[in-house]
Formats: sequence, structure tokens, C-alpha cells
Amino acid sequence: MASLRLVSVAALCAAVPAVAFAQAPAGKPTIPQICTNCHQAQPNALQGIFENVAFKSQAIQLKIDANVEIVKFDPKTLKVKDAGVMKPADALRDLPKNKEARIDYVEKDGQKVATQITFKGPFKIPPEKVVGYDYVLNLVSTGPEKGNYTLIDSRPLPRVQEGTIPGAINLPYPAFDKFVNRLPQDKGRLIVFFCQGVTCVMSPSSLRKAEALGYTNAKVYPEGYPEWSERNVGVLAAQHLNEAYIAKQIPHVLIDARPASTAAEGYIAGAVSVPPSKVHEALAAMPPAKLKAPIIVYDVDGSSAATQVARVIKASGQPNVTTVVGGYDAWKAAKLPVATAPIATKVAYVPKPRPGSIPDAEFLLFVKSTPADVLILDVRNADEANAGMIKGAKLIPDEELLARLSELPKDKRIIAHCSTGVRAEMAYHKLKDAGYKAGFVYADLDIKKNGDVKLTPKI
Repeated sequence: MASLRLVSVAALCAAVPAVAFAQAPAGKPTIPQICTNCHQAQPNALQGIFENVAFKSQAIQLKIDANVEIVKFDPKTLKVKDAGVMKPADALRDLPKNKEARIDYVEKDGQKVATQITFKGPFKIPPEKVVGYDYVLNLVSTGPEKGNYTLIDSRPLPRVQEGTIPGAINLPYPAFDKFVNRLPQDKGRLIVFFCQGVTCVMSPSSLRKAEALGYTNAKVYPEGYPEWSERNVGVLAAQHLNEAYIAKQIPHVLIDARPASTAAEGYIAGAVSVPPSKVHEALAAMPPAKLKAPIIVYDVDGSSAATQVARVIKASGQPNVTTVVGGYDAWKAAKLPVATAPIATKVAYVPKPRPGSIPDAEFLLFVKSTPADVLILDVRNADEANAGMIKGAKLIPDEELLARLSELPKDKRIIAHCSTGVRAEMAYHKLKDAGYKAGFVYADLDIKKNGDVKLTPKI
């Protein structure tokens, strides 16, 4: 596997100045901070990740960094623009979640009401400048020196820390001019830029900058790292494993592919021992592929064992598998901490709960016997509630919640629920923003006429 040429974190941070972004009256950002390197916040507009839509309460949930905005909409007037094509509001039911979106809105009665939601389409690149997955795979298999090419990841460092294509160097488009010396001296050498997918403008923009400097053989891999990580194994540096996952306590699966006897002498904390001979039996314990859990594999020095284990895991259907460049040797060379207690031998993954969600088991206990300091809030509509309600719960449909906050006690913990968790999550964010002690249950609930509850976990 080709090695990853690393970029100094300190150098990048020093080269990319902090950019202030506009904030909503409540102090929330209106655009992801990482986007402010290339874009500016606009009035009466929100830019973020489309997380959910609730047609019963006519609300859209948009995530902007760690913050959430709940925006009302009228399905009769909302415009939906997907990749340049205008669609009816009903199209939101079928559009994939976790897509980048922009919401233009107006203020009505103190609430944001969406007038249009826009999803970016593929960025147009001249066909002769485009290369595909197979082309890049052949380059990676050959290696930069033998293949006489330079593969450039145009994304900002936080993205690269999560994984990149083997052999790539990082020349982030927002700091292109600062790091232009990372381009090859030979202006006829093949350069392939990539970034975060077909809607990302950073690699096409880098291409234009390179051509303006006189480079004559520059291309773009439009699908970029999202496609590569779906179809192949990525790589990350030892210090990036520490900075992006371990230090931030981001849930992941860390696999030590060295012989068990070697791992016993020292390993990266949190790792589980899975040498190549044990990988097939370990597959059953891997998290469901739909969770897209980061699965990171290392061996002694980033050679064959990690690649072998990672490829078996990738072939099983896991979409997010990377190996550590330089392996355990690189970890130690970076003077990062080493664990010496007996290493685990069974894979375990606990996904990070959605902010504000409570454990399913805790909610069921509240259903059986609600504590005096807890109020169960049913945010379904009246027709749903007539079919069955939890005993002692208070009904306020999600669409009426902001107008009826005065009906809720400030001295109790309020746990919201609906039938699927979507409206309950939206209600939680409204309650939290209004200063209530709140939580919600993120599960499918079937509530019987007698108040009994059948809960089906989301995972």
C-alpha cells in the first residue's frame, strides 16, 4: 500500500485564518464552520445537513455543526430544488437524509418558515478533465513514483483526518495559495484532485488554480473520497487516529491485526486483537453496516496484515474501513500513549446516542411508573393519541408546542415521544432552546388503547 504523505496540523491551522460566521439571534451558527473557509453566511438562509422531515407537524430538521434548527414549512408553498430540478414538497419524503441543503426562510410569528430548500447537484467539469474510480484505483495500485502522478486531497484537514485515499497528499483548497509549494515541480506531471463528492467544488476549483499556474495534465476524480470509502479501504495517519477519534471520543472499532502475542506487549488503547487468522469469525460481532461505523485497522508497520484484515472487513459490506499508515511503529514514533493491560479479543461498538435521546430501557421504566419529577410529553397529533396514549402523559402536538410552552412545568424533566422519534427529536430541540430540562426517546412506538407500549429500537 502506498504511503500517505502527512501535513503538519499546526502549519495548516496557522495558514487557514479563522473566519467569523453569522449567527442567528439565539447564537446559533447559520452555516457550518468548515464551510466558512469558502462561503459566507447569507441573511434569511440556513446551510447544513438535512436530517429529517415531519409532514404531520410540517417541520424540517437541519443540523449545523453540533446545533439543530427546526424550520416550519407549508407543503402547499414550499419549493424543493434538487440538483437544479424543481420538485413538489412531497419529494422530501424520498430524498436521502444527511445531504447538504440550504433553506431559505421568512420569519412568521417568531418562527422560521421555509420558502425553499435546495440540494446541490453535481458540479460540472469538462469531460476530458474527469477520471473515475477504476482510473484512480490503477494509479494507487501502481504508486506515485512508479506511476509518475500526484494525488491531491483538496479537503480541509478535519476531513482528511477521518481518512483519505492511499498515497494522497493534502493541499486544502481553502489554503491553496499558502501551500502551493506542495504541487509537483514538473508542470507536465499528472495531478489528480479529489474532495468530498460530486457536489463538492474544492477539487474542481483546485484544478482551475493549478491550470492557471501552468500545469498541463491536471484531472479531477469527482466522486472523491465518499466513493472510494464505499468501495475500498482508506488510510489515516497515526496522529490523525488520535486527534480525530480517540481524543474526541468518537465511537469507532480499532483492530490490532498483529499476532496476539505481539499485541500483549503493548497496543493502542481501545483496540481489539483480530489477527488475519481470526478476522472471519470476528465479522459476526461487527456493528451493522447501516451504522457506517469507523473501523480502523493497524499492524506493526502498515504492511500486509492490516490490509488483509481491512479488505476482509470491507468485503463483508462495511462502508467505512481504514488502515493506519505506518501502523503501531508510527504510533510509537509519534510518542502517543501505549496500553499494556490484557487486550480485548471481542469486537464491541457502542454508537454515540443522538443528543438528548434517552435509553429505550429508561423510557419503558417511565412508562410503567413515571417519577414525580418527570413528565412524558406526547407530541403526536390528536388522531394518533385517540388510538392510545401512555397513562399520565400530556398531549401537545409538535406543531403546537412553541405556542403552548406555558403549559409545561419548568421544574420537571420533560421526555418527548411520538411514533417514530422524528417529531420527538424536533420537540426536544425546541424545549432545550426554551430552557427546559428535556429528553426524547428515539424509537418506534406502538401505543395500545390501554396505554401499553411496544417499543422497537432504531438500531
